[in-house]
Amino acid sequence: MDKRHKELLRKHRLWLSEQLLVSETIVQFLYQEDILTQVQVEEIECQSSSKQRVLKLLDILPVRGPRAFQVFLQSLDEFSWVRDTLQRDLDCQPGPGLGSAGQIEHTLQRVPTDRELSRIADLLGGQWEAVLLDLELTTEDLYRCRADHQLDMHGAVLEGLVQWKRAQGKKATVQRLIKSLEAADIHTSMLLDALH
Repeated sequence: MDKRHKELLRKHRLWLSEQLLVSETIVQFLYQEDILTQVQVEEIECQSSSKQRVLKLLDILPVRGPRAFQVFLQSLDEFSWVRDTLQRDLDCQPGPGLGSAGQIEHTLQRVPTDRELSRIADLLGGQWEAVLLDLELTTEDLYRCRADHQLDMHGAVLEGLVQWKRAQGKKATVQRLIKSLEAADIHTSMLLDALH
């Protein structure tokens, strides 16, 4: 596991032990993805409390190879606020051996979090429909967003952005969002402000 990932898990150790319930899906996902062995799963599950199970998992993860951290993040579907917090902290850290170009490339290729999409929705104003159309939402999708949030423009925009993210999956990158903002003549510095 990368040194930055180890430091991040150590920094959030107690918070993670209060936020997560690892027995059901997280440990099983990590076992399925060959991050944990059967023996390690048993070691975790035999702990007497939920908090101790999380702490045991956090003891084991750092020595489980280079994929361990990313697979751990993938296992946090039911705990999206935890995943978003870890991802945001990781994005704010300078990477080892990454120059500014490497950091920019990493930011461009990642999928924005729902919280970041909410901040972006605040910034789009009246140009939101042009942006969403450029992101390949249909006019029917836009109509549904407007109808579902008649008195809440932020809600309508956010719903459209989240639909785009769900539909595109890993292709819903910051870089793709920048292209749509440029197509709608919105300065991309607004997007960068929302991402930091």
